[in-house]
Amino acid sequence: MRKQRLLNDIQKILALNLSIAASFWGLNTQAFAHGGKADMVSLYQNMSEQGAKVVKDDFTNTYMITKGSMVVRAKPNSDQVLINGKPFTLSVPLLIKDGKPVIGKDFFNEVFQSGLDQTFKIENTFHPLNSLNSDEIKKTFDVINRSKYAYKNMRFAELKLKEPEKAKVWDYFINHKEFKEDRIASFILLKGSQAIEGEVNLNTQQVTKWNVLKDTHGMVLLDNFEAVQRVIETSKEYQEALRKRGITDVKKVIATPLTVGYFGGKDGLDKQLNILKVVAYLDVGDGNYWAHPIENLVAVVDLDKEKIIKIEEGSIIPVPMANRPYMSNKPVPSKLKPLNITEPEGKNFSITGQTIHWGNWCLHVALDSRVGLQLSTVTYKDKGVKRKVMYEGNLGGMVVPYGDPDIGWYFKSYLDSGEYGMGTLTSSILPGTDAPDNAVLLDAVIADYKGQPQVIPNAIAVFERYAGPEYKHHEIFGNQDASEARRELVVRWISTVGNYDYMFDWVFAQNGVIGINAGATGIEAVKGVKSRTMHDSTAKEDTKYGTLIDHNIVGTTHQHIYNFRLDMDVDGENNSFMHMDPVVKANDKSGVRTSSMQIDSKVITNEQNAAEKFDPSTIRLLTNFNKENKLGNPVSYQLIPFAGGTHPVAKGANFSKDEWLFKRLNFMDKQIWVTQYNPDERYPEGKYSNRSTHDTGLGQFIGNNENIENKDLVVWMTTGTTHVARAEEWPIMPTEWVNTLIKPWNFFDSTPTLNLGEEEQNTQHDHH
Repeated sequence: MRKQRLLNDIQKILALNLSIAASFWGLNTQAFAHGGKADMVSLYQNMSEQGAKVVKDDFTNTYMITKGSMVVRAKPNSDQVLINGKPFTLSVPLLIKDGKPVIGKDFFNEVFQSGLDQTFKIENTFHPLNSLNSDEIKKTFDVINRSKYAYKNMRFAELKLKEPEKAKVWDYFINHKEFKEDRIASFILLKGSQAIEGEVNLNTQQVTKWNVLKDTHGMVLLDNFEAVQRVIETSKEYQEALRKRGITDVKKVIATPLTVGYFGGKDGLDKQLNILKVVAYLDVGDGNYWAHPIENLVAVVDLDKEKIIKIEEGSIIPVPMANRPYMSNKPVPSKLKPLNITEPEGKNFSITGQTIHWGNWCLHVALDSRVGLQLSTVTYKDKGVKRKVMYEGNLGGMVVPYGDPDIGWYFKSYLDSGEYGMGTLTSSILPGTDAPDNAVLLDAVIADYKGQPQVIPNAIAVFERYAGPEYKHHEIFGNQDASEARRELVVRWISTVGNYDYMFDWVFAQNGVIGINAGATGIEAVKGVKSRTMHDSTAKEDTKYGTLIDHNIVGTTHQHIYNFRLDMDVDGENNSFMHMDPVVKANDKSGVRTSSMQIDSKVITNEQNAAEKFDPSTIRLLTNFNKENKLGNPVSYQLIPFAGGTHPVAKGANFSKDEWLFKRLNFMDKQIWVTQYNPDERYPEGKYSNRSTHDTGLGQFIGNNENIENKDLVVWMTTGTTHVARAEEWPIMPTEWVNTLIKPWNFFDSTPTLNLGEEEQNTQHDHH
């Protein structure tokens, strides 16, 4: 379904590009046929095709057309329109024909490419971290394909830019030094139980690295999904198991390929096997096959042999058959009155290539095929000086472990980014629902599993929003009333992993605060049971590991645990990690008080001591002792893994310490990790987490227990929820958020938003 939606989106984009090309052609022919009759098209239809919205104001007899940051006001029979409040002359006026508005076919290009939209700037010098473009991806594939290493049906788990040296990137971005390094593409090929790590120099067009790793399980790729569906549809053994459950049409069975994990061989599945487990759902025609689980039936599929090697069965549970659609066949228009967000003078942010400039903030955005949205070279311009805040920030990894030990559930502990590649599963953002209408939507290009460029339309949304009062003070005995609105810039990315859709917001405030918000929505993974209500005799046993959320359906208790990799550089690369604890101490001075409140501070000196559970009473700071504010305090950023949320906080993993999951993953049980910077340490679960036998991520990274005083440090923040299901989340789940913060702490000299307007006038960003 997702694949089809993506194809539809791509077709729309191609159609849009063709229509734009045709419009340009029309402009040229119109010049040759001067005085000829203009081709007119429907205003509503044409604008809809171009992704613009049209609203008529009957009172003023004006049509308002909006797209992105552009607001166009047009009156019938007038060749003058207002674009973001500025007059513009059309070659053909808007007319009324047969009672309906029509426009010249070149209207869109004239208006929306008029140059009055200043959101996008030309990038004169490419940022060193700009993603591989379509041509570079094709070139990489061609170089590999004609090399001595080439073989048939190469399957790519990854093909992306190899990041250049960090110091040289900062030099380019901060000091404007010329960046002369060659562009290098790195790739991972999967070949049976081998992974091949390689590199291609795009300047010399040579394969410069080819390293074969044996006994390595790579990611689940799109062709694996297709292979699994073929296997179950052709397996007589599986069809027999279906017949026992009253299912005779295997074409109506939707296979869901799941990673198996590793349990030390206790499940009878050898480590070297390249396998997936398949649980299945029945398509009853209501558009929501997730509501019809085929319970207690698991097929183990050998991907190399493309066959079922084992079928695991439990007692037969009837498939819940009641229709549970989450979309109506006849959608009723909303009775809500429109909520229009207008920016009549354009955006407060601009985008140069992949770099966003907003107020004092400057940040580079990219889409990684594994971890999704990646922000880099994040700086804040303070009193005309561009100050470093973060070199790179992204979702490092996440795990969704389920608490049910039953046959169809015990192995479910998905490492969504490390096992499936959340960037490749990016969901196109729909304006007006997934993001506000004023959002600027950015396409992204990544390589697919065949090593070819894949355009993901509307992969990233960027928008500004009102976020409450920034500050307020009213003098009771005076006339002063200081009040300022808070604005935030949001960069949003959404990924769909099976039944769940995950939203990630990076939220930048004018005052230097950065929020990272993770939202879970989509369809809950549910279990078929015998109980219809909690009054049934089977209910107590059926709901042992979850909540009855519908007749014959239990939402199984699980966790969503996210880890964010934050390569913080607070005013420079040399940082330290410290605690500040407000404590009660005896009053050793005269007076009536018996106690006082004081602060105990200490620096954490090594990686293992820095790995800890979050206690909100302790202030945790990443501090640069080499830099001070005007008062002599060292500059810092505070780290807050839990800054509010709507579900119970996952204070750690809800599993016993002897579980194999703990042997593979340590990151989920502690909320703060601080390590010395290492460009090869990128994923908290390890680079090859699928079927891993031990922790090759954070648990291994801190094994050498490096010193973290006054070093280049990476912060790994773990947050998440323990998801106890409720009826209000079925059949589709309202978005549930968990929120984190990184907050300036003596980073500035005073309130950073005081007299902000005056400072903004003096703030000019360098458009590289």
